[in-house]
Amino acid sequence: MRYLTYLLPWQFSPTACVVFGLTLALYVRGWVVLRRGRVRLRPWRALVFGLGLALNYAVLQTYFDFLAQHMFWIHRLQHLILHHIGPTLLILSAPVPILRAGIPAPLWRLLNVPWVRTPLRRVWHGLQHPLIAPVLFVGLIYFWLIPSVHFTAMIDTRRYELMNWSMLIDGILFWWLMLAPREAQGESALRYGVRYIVLTAVALPQIVLGAYIALTSHQLFSIYALCGRAWAISPMLDQQIGGLLTWIPAAMMSAVGGIVVIYRVLSEERRMMLAPRVPDTSSASAGATA
Repeated sequence: MRYLTYLLPWQFSPTACVVFGLTLALYVRGWVVLRRGRVRLRPWRALVFGLGLALNYAVLQTYFDFLAQHMFWIHRLQHLILHHIGPTLLILSAPVPILRAGIPAPLWRLLNVPWVRTPLRRVWHGLQHPLIAPVLFVGLIYFWLIPSVHFTAMIDTRRYELMNWSMLIDGILFWWLMLAPREAQGESALRYGVRYIVLTAVALPQIVLGAYIALTSHQLFSIYALCGRAWAISPMLDQQIGGLLTWIPAAMMSAVGGIVVIYRVLSEERRMMLAPRVPDTSSASAGATA
């Protein structure tokens, strides 16, 4: 029973409870609505979505968050989940049709009012720009790991929450641009070749940053010595493990993204090959006319 306390929020956040609770409620409602409409849904997608949602919730609202505030390498694992793994799982579950079905009709009509839809669409297209999205993705990692910025973020509750939520939101935006099918992205869809280039481009600066943190000979993040580490390991070992988590998984996640992009390309080609061809009647018509 004592272990159940580790699942309770370390620092209760109403924002997290509302966001995750509302997202889960919309998903369940959308699932029920589509099932009633005889829409075929694959259970594995719900499992992947639930896993992604649960991982993001766990690193923000359980005892894990306490460890992230007192161990640098746990903090880097927290951001690896918020910025990479969690968003990737959410996107790969293809949740948009289900979430859309879960939105009540009055709210959907409100979101489609021109004075609401137009500015939201402009912001969305700006954040999904193929130059802005990768710069923002890598830039946030570098920004929050500037030692002075990191120090103030870890001792100020509001900045700490801003840091974590910015990583999660940006992760969802970036991995949506990289991994979602083009037909689901609409006007902001990127060609798959461009996605592959972007995935490669964002891996390199993360590898460089992680290698610097792991291999440097001096302590960069003094806040963990001030707050006290949860476990008795040396500051340099803590920093080295955190650097490795910033270094190696960056390349791995870009590789995973590249595999998904290749799968999207092959899937589109397969659909085109299997699509029924419309016979060309222009030649026959011309002959008949002659």
